[in-house]
Amino acid sequence: MLPEGESLREGFEGFATWLAHERRASPRTVEHYLRDLETLAVYLAAHGCARPVLGDVSLAALRGWLGERAKARVGATLARNVSAVKAFLRWARRTGRLADDPSETLKSPKVRRKLPMPLSVPEAGRLMETPAERPPPLRARDDLERMREVIALRDQAMLELMYGSGLRVSEVVGLNLVDLSLGHGTARVRGKGNKERIVPLGGPCVAAIAAWLARRAAFARPDDPATRDAVFVGRNGTRLTPRLVQQSVKRDGALATGGGGVHPHMLRHACATHLLDGGADLRAIQELLGHASLSTTQRYTHTSVEQLMKVYDGAHPLAKTGGS
Repeated sequence: MLPEGESLREGFEGFATWLAHERRASPRTVEHYLRDLETLAVYLAAHGCARPVLGDVSLAALRGWLGERAKARVGATLARNVSAVKAFLRWARRTGRLADDPSETLKSPKVRRKLPMPLSVPEAGRLMETPAERPPPLRARDDLERMREVIALRDQAMLELMYGSGLRVSEVVGLNLVDLSLGHGTARVRGKGNKERIVPLGGPCVAAIAAWLARRAAFARPDDPATRDAVFVGRNGTRLTPRLVQQSVKRDGALATGGGGVHPHMLRHACATHLLDGGADLRAIQELLGHASLSTTQRYTHTSVEQLMKVYDGAHPLAKTGGS
């Protein structure tokens, strides 16, 4: 067994390696967890531990750390702090660095997850067509017009994937050409934790992707091994970033709905909600979206219940007469 006097920050390094390679956590998750754990080390240093070690982490210290952070953080951030320290201390115990895990009885704050209101079916339909209807560039140049057409084809294909197949924005930008099987109407997607799943592609989605791929060569760099396999590339030939997709969806969402605030996750939410409203099985939707737990998929049911109540109020004779 390693001594509990091991430097806390040395433990962080080993934990980060395990998290990235064994748990296959995303770089963003690793970054956030390490940032959270660093605030714990700073807290301990400010409260009498000049060089914090694993043995300094007690339940009282953890409660003091969280109490201090609660003064200026929302529940979701505190919940992630608890998740980070619990994961770290479980790892430390399993690897023999700690005899006991002081976080076992630590309670995570209750976080009310508020889902965005989904797009309506007509709004989603208008959004799918918006890229082709974008206003022309201010400068009337042939090269800009051709570029606008290619970008519109690319962005429409991405919208179809997010709404039609429920892909996350990270899954869209991570798609490679070998992942597509347009003849079978499927795509292989790598989701959270690098878990793979096969998703169906609807007819409009297949057509949109095929149209984009026919013009993709206008942007692609076949001699660049880092990006030549990417399905979606920008004008400079590099793989698109999530930020660029978010900006595109926001712009098209404003044109389609007349309002702001549309983002990629709203399309994934709309996909799940509209499938559920149409009678799809909850477990089938779980598989499509790549949710590890059915409880995550069940978060979408509240909007479908609201839709059911509207249908009931408008159609059921007892609802019309005020009966019970």
